[in-house]
This record gives sequence, structure tokens and C-alpha cells, in this order.
Amino acid sequence: MPPANSFSEFEAKMRAAGLSGPTIRAFERSYSTLLGEQTSLVRIRESRIEPVADLPRFASIVQTAADPSLLSQTVVLKLNGGLGTGMGLDGPKSLLKVKADLTFLDIIARQILHQRLRQGVNLRLLLMNSFSTSRETLAFLRRYPDLGEPKKLELLQSMVPKVDAATLRPVQWTHDPELEWCPPGHGDIYPSLVASGWLERLLNDSVKYLFVSNSDNLGATLDLNLLGFFAASGRPFLMEVAERTAADRKGGHLARAQGKLILRERAQCPEFDLAAFEDIQRHRFFNTNNLWIRLDSLDKMLKQFDGFIPLPVIRNDKTVDPRIKASPKVYQLETAMGAAIECFEDAGAIVVPRSRFAPVKTTSDLLGLRSDAYVLTEDQQMVLAPSRKGVPPAIDLDGDHFKLMDQFDGKLRDGVPSLVDCQELIVRGPVLFNGRVKFQGKVKITNRAPEARPLPEGTYLNCEREV
Repeated sequence: MPPANSFSEFEAKMRAAGLSGPTIRAFERSYSTLLGEQTSLVRIRESRIEPVADLPRFASIVQTAADPSLLSQTVVLKLNGGLGTGMGLDGPKSLLKVKADLTFLDIIARQILHQRLRQGVNLRLLLMNSFSTSRETLAFLRRYPDLGEPKKLELLQSMVPKVDAATLRPVQWTHDPELEWCPPGHGDIYPSLVASGWLERLLNDSVKYLFVSNSDNLGATLDLNLLGFFAASGRPFLMEVAERTAADRKGGHLARAQGKLILRERAQCPEFDLAAFEDIQRHRFFNTNNLWIRLDSLDKMLKQFDGFIPLPVIRNDKTVDPRIKASPKVYQLETAMGAAIECFEDAGAIVVPRSRFAPVKTTSDLLGLRSDAYVLTEDQQMVLAPSRKGVPPAIDLDGDHFKLMDQFDGKLRDGVPSLVDCQELIVRGPVLFNGRVKFQGKVKITNRAPEARPLPEGTYLNCEREV
């Protein structure tokens, strides 16, 4: 065990790096939780929670006469700290091309500018960058001078020390000292809003409403009906949730405990309760990470807890250098912003269509967006083609041959196949595609050879084909 004053080493390191008081206090709580072996890995037993049955639904509010003037009291914040390392990227994931030559950030910027022009209101935009994405993101935003000065669009996420798993002290890695640090998860949005001065500035500018979502989720647009519903509700916090499907059964879900809404992740569920956890008829809703927050309510809570919110702590077990498996084992302590739903009195949730949850986590997701199954509308919304009736194609690309972007791009250099009429596409082995291929219904393509082979052009309808 570390000495009783062990946090002083972390504090000294964080102060030397110029980190703020709220960030340090939030990390001190996370570290204390780690020492007490209570990482949010506190188990939430099925007997202590209740399923969430009835929630308001998006379909019932679409006729809400939302006041466009609410946009002048609103700020859109996109979480933009990810590098997309799981897809082999070493730069901001949001700079990945999604549709033709447009990146996530291109589309986000155009959505904001379209709203401003259409409504005649200066809708605000913030990007929460990490120390890894800040430079490239700000350089990219110079393409959109009408958005404003790039630096004034940034909320910079903090960083926290990695904890040496053997000693529970700050890890030392002289080969690359930058790897001694990690992002603290998107729960850092709360102390960062305070430490950056952004919360105070927004409140002084009479901004009341914050809409937060991930930059890789182009379905999460600022919807006037949702804004109007949230404003009229008087709630301090509103989470957009979607119906769980069989594909979501291993993911976290919404529940109710002691009258409050909470999130339960798989790691928080005792093994003997997993059957109930995975029962999508019992626990029907999951968090889309699209959140609506009243800034004045957030300000009161942050003042109550000295600049941060006491969120459950997530312990991620890693190596200090992710590229070197033999490097020292570390703990990365993180928090998730959605977990704040249990901290606000009278927090609520609303069921939204699956179309508002379309994150790109894999190249399979990206193929769907790049294909004709999705279209970019005149108002810069990325939506499913009307003929799909709200149901995206289920795509499963072979991870051994498509997981990384260089693998993926190399196999689609001759164009993206048509998926507008495809229900399910499974690809096994290294297959080269082209833009003159159409998939319809349920299709499986297999190449058993080690070398990549092209799929002949044509239409593939409800079939299994080897190349």
C-alpha cells in the first residue's frame, strides 16, 4: 500500500503541469476511491433497482412549437477528444472523412452555420478537445471563419496522471513522459467548464441550456423540438435514451434506484444478475450520450462540491505505453458524464429514435455512413435514406482485414458499394470492393485466400458468395 500522504505526489505533479484546482480535487476523489477499492465497480444488484417503464417519447413532442429564440440561450458542445486509435488513427477521429470529402467536423460546422442562417440566431458551438486533438482541430477550424476564432470555440479537457498498478504512485516512463498522462474521461466536462472559465462566461451571457454529444455521432443534432421540450420541463438534466436491441444487451442500461434515475454498466452488475442485466424487455433503454443540461443548475451543483461532481469512478487497466505490452501496468481513472443523471434532483430521460444514435466506433459503422444507405440533406443532416424507414444496415466486416483505416481504405479504393437496399452484410477475408456493386437483402461475401481478391461488379441479392 502507498503511504498515507501518497496523493501529495500526484498533486505536486499536477500543479507542476498547470492543472486547475477542480481537476486536482476531482482526481483526488478518484484516487481515494481507488485506494478504497470501490471503483464504480461498486456492484449494483438487481434487487436494489427497478426497471424504467414509462418515459416521454420524441414522437409525442415533435409538434412542440419550439421558440427559435431559445437558440440564443443555448450552446452546443461536441466531445472531440478521441484519436480513434482503435481504427488505427493517430489524429483526431473527427477529421476522418465521412461523406465524400467531408469530415465529421465539416458536417458539424455546416450544421451550426445552417442553424444560424436559418433562424437568424448566433447559436454557440464549443468543442471539448483533449491535449492530443487540440492543435489539429483548431487548425482545421480555420476553414470556417464564420464560426469565429478557433481558440474561442475550444474547451480544453484536462489530463490526469496514470497510476502505477504496482505501487499506486504516479507512473514514471522516461522513454516518453507524455505517456505518464491520460484523459480523465468525458466526466471531466464538469470541472473543465469551471476551470476554463467557460461556465461563468456562458452564464454571464445569459446562456441557460447546454446540449452535449459525441463528435462522431452525426445523428445527434440540435433539435428545436427537444430544446423546447427541455426548456419547458424545468428539469436540470435530460438524457436522450434509445430502445435496447439484442445487439445492445451487453451494454449499460437506465434503471431507477430510490426514486432516482441511474445508469448501470456491465462492470457494475454482479455475475448472478447478468441474466436480468441482458434482458432487454426488462431493462429497455440505454444512454445515447446526448445530454441536455441547465447551466444554472450545474453551477449550483459544482459550487456545492467545490468545482466537480462526485461521479462513479471507472478503472481502466492498461500498460503505460499501449504499444508495448511489457511496459508497466497502470490504472487510468475515468468518469462518464452521463452518470451525473443520479446526482441531479428531478433529472429526466426521453426516448429518441435510433437515428439520433449513430456513432462511428468501427470501420463497419463508417462503411454504412459512406454508402448510399445514408444521405446528407440540404440542412446538413446525416440521415438514413427514406426507403430504409429508419433501420440502418447491419454490417460486419472481418476485423483481421478491415479494422484499421489503411486496410479499410485500401479495399475500397475503387468506390463504396451500394447498401441502400441491404439488410445485412457480412464480409470474411480480404475482399476488394468497387462502386459498381449493389448489395440487397442479406448477403455474405467470403474470400478464403490470404491475398485480397476483387468482388465482381453486379447485384448481390440474399446470397452467400465466395471470391
